[in-house]
Amino acid sequence: MPTFTLNDKAIKFKPGQTIMEAAKDNGITIPHFCWHPKLSISGNCRVCLVEVQKIPKLVIACSTIASEGMVVHSESEKTLEARNAVLEFLLINHPLDCPICDEAGECKLQDYAYKHSPGESRYVEEKTHKDKRVQLGPRVMFDGDRCISCSRCIRFCDEIVGKPELTFVKRGNNVTISTFPGKQMENKYSMNTVDICPVGALTSRDFRFKSRVWDLSSNPSICTGCARGCNIDVWVRNNEVKRLTPRCNLEVNSYWMCDDGRLNTFKYVNAKDRVDGAHIRKNGKLVEAGWDEVFASASSELKNISSKEIAFIGSAYSTCEDNYLLTKFAKEVIGTKNIDFIRHIDTDFGDELLRQNDITPNTMGTELIGVSPKQGGKNIDEIIEGIKYGKIKGLFLMEDDLLEIYPEIEKSLPNLELLIVLTSNFNKTTAFADFVFPSATFAEKNGTYVNFEGRVQRIKPAVETTDLDRSLDGMAMSRLDKFGTHFDRWAKGNKRDARASWKIISGLSALFEKKLKYKMSENVFDEIAKSVEPFKGLNYDAIGDKGISLKDKLNEVTKTV
Repeated sequence: MPTFTLNDKAIKFKPGQTIMEAAKDNGITIPHFCWHPKLSISGNCRVCLVEVQKIPKLVIACSTIASEGMVVHSESEKTLEARNAVLEFLLINHPLDCPICDEAGECKLQDYAYKHSPGESRYVEEKTHKDKRVQLGPRVMFDGDRCISCSRCIRFCDEIVGKPELTFVKRGNNVTISTFPGKQMENKYSMNTVDICPVGALTSRDFRFKSRVWDLSSNPSICTGCARGCNIDVWVRNNEVKRLTPRCNLEVNSYWMCDDGRLNTFKYVNAKDRVDGAHIRKNGKLVEAGWDEVFASASSELKNISSKEIAFIGSAYSTCEDNYLLTKFAKEVIGTKNIDFIRHIDTDFGDELLRQNDITPNTMGTELIGVSPKQGGKNIDEIIEGIKYGKIKGLFLMEDDLLEIYPEIEKSLPNLELLIVLTSNFNKTTAFADFVFPSATFAEKNGTYVNFEGRVQRIKPAVETTDLDRSLDGMAMSRLDKFGTHFDRWAKGNKRDARASWKIISGLSALFEKKLKYKMSENVFDEIAKSVEPFKGLNYDAIGDKGISLKDKLNEVTKTV
């Protein structure tokens, strides 16, 4: 592999790579604004100027191709002087409004100005003022004063989404960003422009003025909006999720996520209709009761119904661990073959970029775990028919809203002798439930999902409950330690009484002859890795923050079958 020298260090590079790309691959950051690894090169910010020996003028690292034996300096006196000059030009008309800017704490211009700027401006004339608080679309706000014309947002819409919606208008000091006449920026990925904007010109209308980023803790997780399983960071303050942002994983979602996943998959975590504590129906009303009382009553009712007349419905919204325990409880403890789950398909949701028509995060994982009827058992359609005609007298529903998908059985649900629901939020089905157990959301528990490509990925708790599962790997534990005092201080007095579904099922099984005892979700996954062929040999550490593909193992299983 060819090499060149950067700041007296030998750098290996691939033929055709630019100086910027080679430096990035070797862990060296050259300051930049307009360059992005997944966008075309524009070369208009000039912050990445570097000195190359035998070239009389400075060159921009983002577009200069690396060559064998090249000697490059990104921290030489000449380079730093040029960088400082470029920053001075950028700051001539840029407002000094960091204290009220949503980007403060995440702003490249703020960081570079602190590091490279002389600290005061020689420019004393009136700044050029541009339009502020411009609604480019339903989800993105634009502040023209802060824009440095890097063109990242324009190139993103053109090249990644394939829907040109933004362009430069006017010239010189008056140049600014605008949508095309009569149009809005309303593509399904518009909020990625907020992420890639290096300054505070583009901001999220949903998150705008909600919190300072240094008051938030961030935790890696997975988007639950569809079967893609985009890697995300969950940002939390006061034990409430404030926003989701994409986390780079080139094997899954690159640097992006869709607006629906960003905005619609976490609001229910903070919603007022959350189930807080176990509930039991008394005198026709659901009332909160102690866990022991609800466990005892629910188990007693379960024992009174024939295994042939009870059915279990798992969920592709639940983790592999949750579904595994549900399957084990249904088949080994209760002894029923009637178990399946609902497939959620929206043919209008998917696209060619990221979004999938399967709008659940774990359909493949739920199938691999074995949430399906044994020979002679009832599948989901037969369970629904059984409820309609009274052949199913007891139903155990986990993390799904049955009436949302099958509204036609609303008149039949009151005829059930027993309806147990595990859910995070009250819904249409809980109105008929005899017992409601509060299940933890994706932001409150550990677990795994398998996306549509067969990649198993982890979720980790970002929000505390009164019964938080502490099965964290080393990285997550160090993260929790880092934010420990801050996190617990905010969370105090603001924790919901909810448990992971596998833990609820484990607690319920304690009242039966065959007990399912597990302390942590990691214990459940370890058993999955021993008993379910595609997962064999895996553990939480191996999965890590980027996930691991099961394709090879799935192919082996298919060949064997």
